Amino acid sequence: MASSAMTHTNVTTDQLALLSLKSQIISDPSNFLHENWSPVVYVCHWVGVTCGNHHQRVKSLNLSNMALTGKIPPDFGNLTYLVSLDLGSNNFHGNLPQEMARLRRLKFLDLSVNNFRGEVPSWLGFLHQLRFLNLRNNSFTGSIPSSFSNISELETLNLKFNSIEGQIPKVIGNILNLRVLNLRGNKLVGFIPTSLLNASRLEILEISYNSLQGNIPEGIGNLHNMNWLSIQFNHLTGSIPFTIFNISRMEFIAFTGNSLSGSLPNGLCNGLPILKGLYLSYNKLHGHMPTGLSSCSQLQILYLSYNEFDGPIHSEIGRLSNLQIFYLGTNHFTGTFHLMNASTIVSYYFRTLIYYTLISGMIPQEIGNLVNLVELAMAKNQITGSVPTSIFNISSLQLLSLWQNNLRGFLPREIGNLTKMQRLELSGNKLIGTYIF
Repeated sequence: MASSAMTHTNVTTDQLALLSLKSQIISDPSNFLHENWSPVVYVCHWVGVTCGNHHQRVKSLNLSNMALTGKIPPDFGNLTYLVSLDLGSNNFHGNLPQEMARLRRLKFLDLSVNNFRGEVPSWLGFLHQLRFLNLRNNSFTGSIPSSFSNISELETLNLKFNSIEGQIPKVIGNILNLRVLNLRGNKLVGFIPTSLLNASRLEILEISYNSLQGNIPEGIGNLHNMNWLSIQFNHLTGSIPFTIFNISRMEFIAFTGNSLSGSLPNGLCNGLPILKGLYLSYNKLHGHMPTGLSSCSQLQILYLSYNEFDGPIHSEIGRLSNLQIFYLGTNHFTGTFHLMNASTIVSYYFRTLIYYTLISGMIPQEIGNLVNLVELAMAKNQITGSVPTSIFNISSLQLLSLWQNNLRGFLPREIGNLTKMQRLELSGNKLIGTYIF
């Protein structure tokens, strides 16, 4: 009898905590809580609530994507059996109450895409069983608490798109089970701590859109489980460690928008058999385009624009059968236009092909085989001959930029086939004819 009374008391505690939360909800447009969360209904039957089979305590609360507006009350800390909490994609605001530090059983915590404010709470570091922590897309400030290093089971830490300042704590490298670290879009400064290299299970490192400086740590190539490495739009300098190009599980490498220098190694694709995206635009990289790019047989996106590359564009690019987006503009490439000769053109999945370099030669008729092409920009080159009629059969084309070349001849009437065209730039040539869109 005493046990039954105790269970009743504990369930009542959970019910009161949830009713306290309901009282703080000022907008529930779909009436999820208004119609269902009632004292006359057993709490374990409430929408979004799951109780444990044994103790009948609330172990999971999922109110994600309900467009709720409100605050989390201090009483919420009484849900001490809570293992999973998902309030993502709502309009919760205010600070997280200190009382939530009592939720010591939490393994999954998702508060993403809300309007929470205040400093990232250091007490989160005392939730030692956490494996998943997602605070992205809020308005958190302050620094990343060093107490996070106490969460030894943590696998995912996502703080992206907040206003977090300071440096990346060195102790983050002590979270040896960490697989995903996403700090994109904050105000972080300082260097990338070499201690991160201790997190050998790391699969995703996303720290773009901050103000980090210094070099990319040389030992980053020892993170053999990495498949996503993105450090775009920071202030990095130095060269790209060649060891990165030996991480065989890598699918995505992005260093766009830094001040990286040096060259790329020939055969860089030999160790990247499943690479899908390589983003290196807006840096200070130089030298020739590396050979062996055709070994990146899964490559879909290649950004090399706005660097200082020179030399020829290798025809082997045409053998990348999965390539969809190819940006080479604003470099110093030279030579004839032979990228898409009939002998090399394989890819029929191109969506974007951009050049602004110094290539010469004629545009081959085979370019019309790129039936999914959306953008074709070859302005400010030394291209000669006429505009191939096959281009005007690419019904998906929205941008065609061929201005400031040496093109001659008549514009064919097939130009009217480009019904989706939004920008057509042909000035600075010696073409004859008119076009209206």
